[in-house]
Amino acid sequence: MFGFGKGKWRPTASRGIRLAVQEVARQELEGNRLLEEQNDMARQRTEATSNLLQFSGQTVKHTEQQTAMAQERTALTREQTRLSTRSTELANIRTDLSRERSAFASQRTDLAVNRTEMARRRTSLAEGRTSMAQERTLQAERRTDLSSTRTDLARERSSLAEKRTEFSVLRTEMAKLRNELAQNRTLRAKTRTRLSLQRTELARGRTYLAMIRTGLAFLAVGLTLFRYFGLSPWSFFDGGLILFSVIMVIIGGRGYYAAHRKGREIEDLLSTDAGFLDLN
Repeated sequence: MFGFGKGKWRPTASRGIRLAVQEVARQELEGNRLLEEQNDMARQRTEATSNLLQFSGQTVKHTEQQTAMAQERTALTREQTRLSTRSTELANIRTDLSRERSAFASQRTDLAVNRTEMARRRTSLAEGRTSMAQERTLQAERRTDLSSTRTDLARERSSLAEKRTEFSVLRTEMAKLRNELAQNRTLRAKTRTRLSLQRTELARGRTYLAMIRTGLAFLAVGLTLFRYFGLSPWSFFDGGLILFSVIMVIIGGRGYYAAHRKGREIEDLLSTDAGFLDLN
């Protein structure tokens, strides 16, 4: 019925099949390339998230160091209070010693009549006074040591204050860096959204191109059948096939034009996108 015996249809059909297979292989390669681009974008997003986590760990570490410094400052304040209390106690002891010395002088005046007994007691008092003088010397040396310790603690507190200032400056710089990273991540998110829209429009354009290709194939088949068989009862089928293929080509052309125009608009947006320019 179709007249394949004349040898005109088979080479044309084989050539169309080979072209269709090549087109399908090309579309598969294009799809694989798009998948690889999507995987690269996901890998970049994972690296950005890892950098943000490392920055959060450093912030926690600096906070712990600041807490330790505050605890050391509290300990230094307590030590200073204890030293002040000790100095007050030493002043009270010195006052008591002065009072005792005055009492001894009064007793010496009252005991001038009984000089022998007073001499003995004077000797014992002299020994007590010597021991008290030695104690006072020891206390003076201890007070000197405490003064030196207080001076060292004051110096250490000053050095700790300088370190705290340096840490504050470092924390400010890290906060600025974190803000810059957040802004960069926002730009990357907008760029990724626009790239997704572009990929969608490209896929839509390929779909309409496939519709055009299919319509042209049906048109070629219909024209070939009509030319081969001429006017016959099958001419209605040939005419319907040609009409259907023309409708497919028109729909595919309009859809491809709209998708291509939308893709060009997205491409113009990407050409001025700050998150996409630094990647080029």
